[in-house]
Amino acid sequence: MRNGAILVVVATGALVNGLHLDAIPLWRQFLFGLLAVAGYLHGRHLPVRRAWPLLAATAAPVVISMVFDFATGVGAVMSLGVFTVLPWLAGRFRRQQAELVVSGRARLRQMEREQELLAERVRLQERARIASDMHDSLGHELALIALRAGALELAADMNERNREAAADLRASAVTATDRLRRTLAVLRPGSAAPVEPADETVEALVERARNAGLAIAFRHGGATRPLGALVERAVHRVVQESLTNAARHAPGAEVEVEVEQSGDTVTVTVGNPLGAGDPISPDGNGLNGLRERVRLLGGTFEAGADRGDFTVTARLPRGEL
Repeated sequence: MRNGAILVVVATGALVNGLHLDAIPLWRQFLFGLLAVAGYLHGRHLPVRRAWPLLAATAAPVVISMVFDFATGVGAVMSLGVFTVLPWLAGRFRRQQAELVVSGRARLRQMEREQELLAERVRLQERARIASDMHDSLGHELALIALRAGALELAADMNERNREAAADLRASAVTATDRLRRTLAVLRPGSAAPVEPADETVEALVERARNAGLAIAFRHGGATRPLGALVERAVHRVVQESLTNAARHAPGAEVEVEVEQSGDTVTVTVGNPLGAGDPISPDGNGLNGLRERVRLLGGTFEAGADRGDFTVTARLPRGEL
């Protein structure tokens, strides 16, 4: 309201000073200059929402008076247009131009922040992928090391000194696995499932675990049609993580692994008796990662203890080749 009142005052001054232009004294000429400067500064610094209705209302009496004195009215309206409206328009244009510059700079800063956030998100995703692969591969290998050390510890031809060394090696491998899991848990929350294809088949994985001393009963039922790359990787990971957990929590127990294809669905079931040590947590990092991976592929995942056995079951669509 105050900005509009100031504009009305400036416009009224231009109208009054534009009356009777036959003889203009010096002070009125100087006043025209002041009115032009005032109009520009008003448009530049004092925004008004409804400026045109205010200007029209201010000029209305003079326009009506043109019926009686046309020349005087025309001079006053021209004075309003030249010394107030035009400078005011120039000031408003300059203000809008400055606002556009400020808005552009703000938009640029926002885009830079978005780029930084995007880059940070990519870095976090990459860290999560690295953490996932490290947990998958190193955790499995450490579990096999612990299993081999346990087999050496029970070997009949081992002397007491070597048996103690094997026991220490097994304990160190178990401790390293736990530390690896705790360390990588910092990197894994919210991570996306890795999309790299598996570099070995499930059969090769099972055979490698057998050679390390793990007792495994493996069965591949149903058709043996090729699976999609992501589904094949998920099947490999389910078996790998389950064997790792069995080697850590139920050493010496036989593990049953079954992969069955039926129609467009592949079902992976891995079960082992519960060991005497720490029970397998169905909400551990490895199983939670598998649960999310299977969910993203449109499948279902179940893990838990039932009747003395811990069973992991994953059902997935065959996927696109």
